[in-house]
Amino acid sequence: MSSFWSIWITVLTLGTLVGCFLILRWCMKNFAGVEEGASMGHSFDGIEELNNPLPGWWSKFFLVTIVWAFGYLLLYPGLGNWEGLLGWKSSNQGILSLAESKAQVSESKETGVLVQYDREIAAANAKYNPLFEAYAARSIEDLATDKAALKIGQRLFLQNCSQCHGSDAGGATGFPSLIDKAWLYGGTPEAIKATIMHGRKAKGMMAWAPALGGEQGVEEVAAYVLSLSNRKVDAELAKAGQTKFALCMACHGTDGTGSLAMGIAVGAPDLTDKIWLYGGSQRNVEESIRNGRAGVMPAWKDILGKEKVHVISAYVYSLSQH
Repeated sequence: MSSFWSIWITVLTLGTLVGCFLILRWCMKNFAGVEEGASMGHSFDGIEELNNPLPGWWSKFFLVTIVWAFGYLLLYPGLGNWEGLLGWKSSNQGILSLAESKAQVSESKETGVLVQYDREIAAANAKYNPLFEAYAARSIEDLATDKAALKIGQRLFLQNCSQCHGSDAGGATGFPSLIDKAWLYGGTPEAIKATIMHGRKAKGMMAWAPALGGEQGVEEVAAYVLSLSNRKVDAELAKAGQTKFALCMACHGTDGTGSLAMGIAVGAPDLTDKIWLYGGSQRNVEESIRNGRAGVMPAWKDILGKEKVHVISAYVYSLSQH
């Protein structure tokens, strides 16, 4: 925060507290010219106004809150750039990476800074780590039948994975569905866990427009690809595209069933199952062929730890077992 805004906030905050104190003192004085409790000389609807002071308990309580506010602002951060006498922070600010976060946590411990978020994380880990360790000792197949474990896995999924894969794990454009059994890198418990642990960086589908001879080649291959899933296409275009599809066979296979069908997990999808990661319209397919595709999923092992990844893996595995 700049010095200007720090001074602005400090002056405004302290000024408000001092103003409240002065108003309270002013209201506690008798300016009516008559004794306290005496009539003010007028009434309305049978109700006579008396010169009564503010209730003593109310005035004292208000004064206590003002004193408490000054004490709080002295001990804790709140006045601009003032960090407080206790060295307390709600969380480490300005963190841009996991490495920076870990370094900041270590530094806070060494310097004695009380970071509330770090303390709450440590308390939660002390309480729940034994539970996750117990789950990690069981197989993913076993956990996939444990309702309590699946509820925990679902919460972890919603907190960390739903932003891309959706709250129902149904996926979105560029982010695969986890409930349809169409796996790019394998749907076994081991493969799912490996994907979550280490992430996936697709080798990438290159832009094929130049190699196919431009837009005509793109349209022909797109027509053939769509025909693999029994879509109605121009027969002449599809026939020409079948010949050029030879360039795609190394990844998608001779029949277009994808890399997993060949026993190779390179992330090349099955083109015959009507499941499209980037959309199955002719325009979408042409765009994929023309410009290429390359997806990336981050590794979660350093963020969540292997025990929590194990529980999420069981949840994800259970989604496609119905």
